[in-house]
Parts: sequence; C-alpha cells; structure tokens
Amino acid sequence: MVKRQAYQPILITDAPRSQDDQLNSRQKRYVLMMAIRVACLVAGAILVGAKAPLLWLWLPLCALGMVLVPWLAVLLANDRPPKEEHRLANRFQNRRREEPAPTALTAEENPHKIIDAEP
Repeated sequence: MVKRQAYQPILITDAPRSQDDQLNSRQKRYVLMMAIRVACLVAGAILVGAKAPLLWLWLPLCALGMVLVPWLAVLLANDRPPKEEHRLANRFQNRRREEPAPTALTAEENPHKIIDAEP
C-alpha cells in the first residue's frame, strides 16, 4: 500500500511581501519619523522665541524627540522581517512535518474522488 500524504493547499496569503514593498514601507516610515523630528525642532524654536510658560518642561521633551526619533528611525528603516527559515514558528512546524506537502495530487490521490466500495 502506498503511503498517502496529507493534502495541504498552498495559500497566497502565506507569501511574503516583495522586497520592493518592504523597502517602500520602510522609506515611508523613515520620512514620517524625520518629519516628527523637524516638528520637534520647530516647536522648540517657537517655544524659546515666545518664552512660553513651562519652558523647562517642553524644551527637554522637544530635545528628547530630536535625539531619540532619528535613532529609532534608522533602526526601523534598516529592520527587515525575518526570513522564513529563521522564524521560530517555522522551526517547530518543520520538525512535525517530515515530508514536504505535495504541490499537486494525481488522480489516484484526489481526496474529492468518490470511490465505490466493492460488494
């Protein structure tokens, strides 16, 4: 008797995003974070020029935004999703699955085929 493999369809939703899509989203995130940095710089300059109340509180917050946001922007812009072979979930699934799933079934292996039982 031939050992039958379980039929597991390949889903398009399991496909990773293309490298161009990943790069595009990282670039947009970087530009947005740099815009926040510029906003912190402008807000700090306006607060100093207007001699706003609670300047001792607002100025360090603006300075913190001008220092931390660029650092985080660079880290996030260089961040890529993990490759499939390095994902922890895939390591556990690969241990359970000894044989790769078939990409197509032959007529004999079709799970939807109705087989009449012999009397």
